[in-house]
Amino acid sequence: MAARALMIQGTSSDAGKSTLVAGLCRVLRRHGVRVAPFKPQNMSLNSAVASDGGEIGRAQALQAQAAGIAPTTDMNPVLLKPESDRGAQVIIQGRPIGTLDAAGYQEYKRIARQAVLDSYHRLACAYELVLVEGAGSPAEINLRTDDIANMGFAEAIDCPVALIADIDRGGVFAQLVGTLALLSESERARVTGFVINRFRGDRALLDPGLEWLERHSGKPVFGVLPYLENLHLDAEDGIRREPDTHAAQAPRLRVVVPVLPRISNHTDFDPLRQHPQIDFRYTVDPLDVPGADLVILPGSKSVCADLAWLRERGWGEQLARHLRYGGRLVGICGGLQMLGETIADPHGVEGYAGTRPGFGWLALHTTLEREKQLRNVSGRLTLTSASVRGYEIHTGRSSGAALERPLIEFEDGRADGAISPDGQVLGTYVHGLFEEPAACSALLAWAGLTAPIALDHRLRRERALEDLADAVESSVRLHLLLGSIEPGEVGSPPQRTTPR
Repeated sequence: MAARALMIQGTSSDAGKSTLVAGLCRVLRRHGVRVAPFKPQNMSLNSAVASDGGEIGRAQALQAQAAGIAPTTDMNPVLLKPESDRGAQVIIQGRPIGTLDAAGYQEYKRIARQAVLDSYHRLACAYELVLVEGAGSPAEINLRTDDIANMGFAEAIDCPVALIADIDRGGVFAQLVGTLALLSESERARVTGFVINRFRGDRALLDPGLEWLERHSGKPVFGVLPYLENLHLDAEDGIRREPDTHAAQAPRLRVVVPVLPRISNHTDFDPLRQHPQIDFRYTVDPLDVPGADLVILPGSKSVCADLAWLRERGWGEQLARHLRYGGRLVGICGGLQMLGETIADPHGVEGYAGTRPGFGWLALHTTLEREKQLRNVSGRLTLTSASVRGYEIHTGRSSGAALERPLIEFEDGRADGAISPDGQVLGTYVHGLFEEPAACSALLAWAGLTAPIALDHRLRRERALEDLADAVESSVRLHLLLGSIEPGEVGSPPQRTTPR
């Protein structure tokens, strides 16, 4: 029997769509429901390698984990990865088909729509319930034509929609009522009710507003999710600049990561942000480098442009000074390519064809290629033999003497990355480098941290999903939200699968 579907749409980006879908996936998994997440169209530079070898948004990989299933490319059939303010790489069912500007993608949507529907129907045949996540807001008037991300998709498969809004931003009632007002009559009828996200304070003070909203709209408020402090889940895209709150434990290691214009997979650094012995900072200012113990050059969707951006702002000089004073430097993926001597782009993959100089701290040369390399990997650090698990998503191959001193030896016999002769600079193509406790501790010790605490980031993520599911079960009237698609007695939660 084909699955039934519920779509979660938001009044804006970052309203809580990804979080609510993840929480519902875990709740339904607790109750034995075979549920799958689905996002028709995603725009994000944080991606993951699915079990079938393609590329999807990290949020959908997290939601699959919450559902207890392997992520597949059908869960995010259209992924847009911005390369500039006007163009984005378009990935269809896990594979890039090229770079399109906004007008070009609008024309391509008719083809993308069929891929979206094909992927949805495959999931619908394999699961009892599909939880669909919208993108941005359904009320973007300029994007309504041939929509495949919000109401256009909901109407194509004829599924109900719940609307979520973020009260922490202020103006939550205007968000909800305004969004409804901008929908067509059939779309408004499809909205079955509301969820309010990130509420702080006394709920009794909110109740009069909820009662007014229900009278005004004729639709129920399914629930009010509390503001969950330090909910450590992979971000779909945006970088949260404020530091995580945790009890400081001396000694401390100061870590700096530049926020590149096209930074990608910044979720690599979540284990460091949450580590009680690390003073972590994202920055655009190279004057934040002095005093740092470790600087990490992150992944980039446009390596050559981001390298030029770093140079224009004086990062090269500050990084050279950092190394002269004994600091440590790591490059991940695009950051590894920047650390080398040259980056060649013979096919114009990132703009004009040609060769650009890198920073030159590793003796390697990179050639960008049209074909992207995607794989999940596991192996061991050469520094200490600590185990590593992660994934590769990159365009380009590197060669040179630096690779004779690899950072990682994979289980399949390949090697990856490089260690400089003086031991101050490391580079790797592997994302997720800091997620394994032993590997993270080894790298922090290399960077100068005395007696690093080993933290299991994957276990922390599991605990966060359980905490989120607890909040959803206690704060949302699931019998109303799920309505006729509610499977079983959802409401009295079974035992948590992960201890607190």
